[in-house]
Amino acid sequence: MAKKGMLERNKKRQRMSKQFDAKRERLKAIIKDQSKPAEERFDAVLKLAEVPRNASKTRVRNRCLVSGRPRGFYRKLKMSRVALRQLGSEGLIPGLVKSSW
Repeated sequence: MAKKGMLERNKKRQRMSKQFDAKRERLKAIIKDQSKPAEERFDAVLKLAEVPRNASKTRVRNRCLVSGRPRGFYRKLKMSRVALRQLGSEGLIPGLVKSSW
């Protein structure tokens, strides 16, 4: 199990990402638009720099919903490989069959 602080930090980043998503996209669109004056684009760069770093989507870490493990993460199941194997062995995941040969 991951530390509670790491899980809470990641949840905070997810909340901030959703909160500032529209503002970040609007500012980035202004920055990329070459038809706008340079002063306006520079002001947008400064405003984007004022937005908290944790509001960026790239700072959110994919973590297992069961254990909080950050590595070996399956996006489709939102679960780590360790938790997937454990729950699959217990028969708690529909359609998952343990292989044997």
